[in-house]
Amino acid sequence: MEDWFVTEQLDGDTFAVSEPRHWEQPHCYLLRGKERALLLDAGLGVADLRAAVVRLTDLPLSVALTHAHWDHIGGLRQFPDFAVHGAEESWLSSAFPLPDEQVRQSLTREPCAFPPGFDPKNYRPFRGKPARLLRDGERLDLGGRALIVLHTPGHSPGHCCFYEAERGYLFSGDLLYCGRLDAFYPTTDPWAFRASLHRVRALEVGRIFPGHRTLKVPLDLPRRAAEAFDRLAEGGMRPGLYDFENFSVRI
Repeated sequence: MEDWFVTEQLDGDTFAVSEPRHWEQPHCYLLRGKERALLLDAGLGVADLRAAVVRLTDLPLSVALTHAHWDHIGGLRQFPDFAVHGAEESWLSSAFPLPDEQVRQSLTREPCAFPPGFDPKNYRPFRGKPARLLRDGERLDLGGRALIVLHTPGHSPGHCCFYEAERGYLFSGDLLYCGRLDAFYPTTDPWAFRASLHRVRALEVGRIFPGHRTLKVPLDLPRRAAEAFDRLAEGGMRPGLYDFENFSVRI
């Protein structure tokens, strides 16, 4: 069986490490600076993510999470130096907001040929204490390249995007991708989601790197998604599934 992960080089020192066989199709991103490397998100945790990452860098490595949902934190067992926004610290260190059985049901919602040796019956969300907490506006310096942390709640209370102004890169997590934008869970907030979309819409962006689905994200998606939430706000953010070009919104 070929490697569970698919790695794509996005530029000379930026890589997507993806899990396309799973219905969630999540992406992690490995960014290399001159002094350090940063992994954004840690995937499902069903295969050896560290082995995939160390093929790409031997620099000191840390992890920063866009948010602490189960499909973004699974590989943290292999990376003790990780950071998350403080609004979701307790999800990792004490009380994940969903029961383990519900997470297992989500993991196996659609048929999937998992890697050899992985048993979904034993799967549970990662639990552990972050090395530090992310702050809105802080600068993550890798040596020769830097990212700004943007607290962009809505999909989750501690959701963060990461913006690399020099290259015009926006790592958008689950705030923005070509798929269903979820704002219907008990821990989501569609009004905050709308405000966060308007925040990233104002950035000068040359490429968008999403948390799921296709890596080819139209550059006008932030504007169109913000305008879609504006329309939904006019109706009071009524629950439902709303379809738009390249994406949908579930409230």
